[in-house]
Formats: sequence, C-alpha cells, structure tokens
Amino acid sequence: MIMLNALRTVPRKLLRVARTVTMTAGVCAGAGVLGLAAANDASADSGLGSGERADIEAVVRDYLMENPEVIIDALNAYRTREEQATRTEYEAELYSRATTPVLGNPDGDVTLVEFFDYNCGYCKAVAGSVATLIDEDPNLRVVMKEYPILSEGSVIAARAALASSVQGAYREMHEALMTHRGNFDIDTVMALAGDLGLDADRLRQDMESSWIGQEIVGNRQLAEQIGIRGTPAFIVGDDFLPGAAELETLRQLIDDNRSAS
Repeated sequence: MIMLNALRTVPRKLLRVARTVTMTAGVCAGAGVLGLAAANDASADSGLGSGERADIEAVVRDYLMENPEVIIDALNAYRTREEQATRTEYEAELYSRATTPVLGNPDGDVTLVEFFDYNCGYCKAVAGSVATLIDEDPNLRVVMKEYPILSEGSVIAARAALASSVQGAYREMHEALMTHRGNFDIDTVMALAGDLGLDADRLRQDMESSWIGQEIVGNRQLAEQIGIRGTPAFIVGDDFLPGAAELETLRQLIDDNRSAS
C-alpha cells in the first residue's frame, strides 16, 4: 500500500515510467543510490524534464526507505541466480564435457568424478578401487578428469592417456600409466602404448592435438573453481571427498546418492 499511495502523488503521465523505475530499483545491486541512478537513467531515456525526474526519484527513494527489505530480497535473489548460473556452468564442465573420458556405464544412474595425476602415489593406491567399482557396478558412470599438477611428466602421461581414447583404448592406457612405477617421458609412454598394441606414431601425433591441451587446461580451471587443490579428489553428487578414499567409503557414497535420487 505504501507504494500505491506514493504513486498517486505522481502525475498520470509519469505513472508508467514510475512503475518501470521502481521495478528496476528493486533488482539493483542493493543500494538506494543505485536504485536512484537507475531511476535517473530511465527517466532521462524517456525524455522527461528535470522536475518530472525528481518526482520519480522521490518515489523510488521513499519506497526504498520505507521498504529496505526489498533491497535485501533483491540481493538474495540476485545471489541465488548467480550461484545457480555458476553451478549450471561448472556442472556441464564437470559431467558433460565431450572430450572428457567416461568409463563404466555412460548412462549410469550415479556419476563418480575423479581428478587425478599419474605421478600421484595416492592416485595409484586408489586406482584399483576405482577399477573394482567400475567392474562390479553396472550402473556406475565414472568421469575421468586428467589433472596433471605434479610435474611435466604428469602432463606427458595425461596427454598420452587422452590420445589413447582416439584408438579406443583409454581405460587400458589409463591403467597401464597408473601401474607404472617411475617417472614419465615420451619414450616411457610410447613403450607402454606399444605393449598395449597401440599405434605409437598415431598416439604421438594425437598427443599434440589442441583438444587435449584444452581438456587439461579446462580441468585445471574447473578444479580451481570448485576448490580442488590436490589429487586424488572424488565427487559423487553433492559430496566431495579429497584424498585416497577407501573402497568401502566410495561404495557408501555411491549407494547414498543412488538412494537419494
């Protein structure tokens, strides 16, 4: 009622502009000054005189002073929209990026995401548990986030793993890299590829593909965005589990998320 009473003091020809401006003020960045700035801009665009603009500014000022909760509500609504937009963006990167390898059932009802580095001893320690989960759970989808952060050798290994997907051998190469003991260089990954029967020349060429570089950079940016600082790191639904998780812990997270869906 406060708003309606205030509007009755405005000349009829200003009513439409006043309504527009007060709506604008309600979604500004949470300060009366910005609301009044929006009012001033809107009235200036309408070609109104200075006196008419002053009337509109007074309406907005009075409304905000009498209803400060509007500013809080607007800020909360804005924050919610921004958080949702950010969440939607990173979820697409986390779960659905076309160049990210997926193991297990691509249509599984639960998704496990792992960020890992082939030079990480803890990643090597849990690799068997991840393989067990894939083999024992036909409805599990596993998103493999190559996150080489420990050395240049880690980058070489990650590039080789991603390149192996072109030949349909990502899991085999991934497991070979995880079980390897020692550092990685180009000769090492080529030898592993040869043991798997891959075309080493093609692998070497594919390792330099731009999409592989973009995948690795994208994973690093995503990790920074969602607060991942080391490897391994697991995500199941809204649950984040850093470090070398036990097999039973991962099973329980998967079961909990499946039950909640």
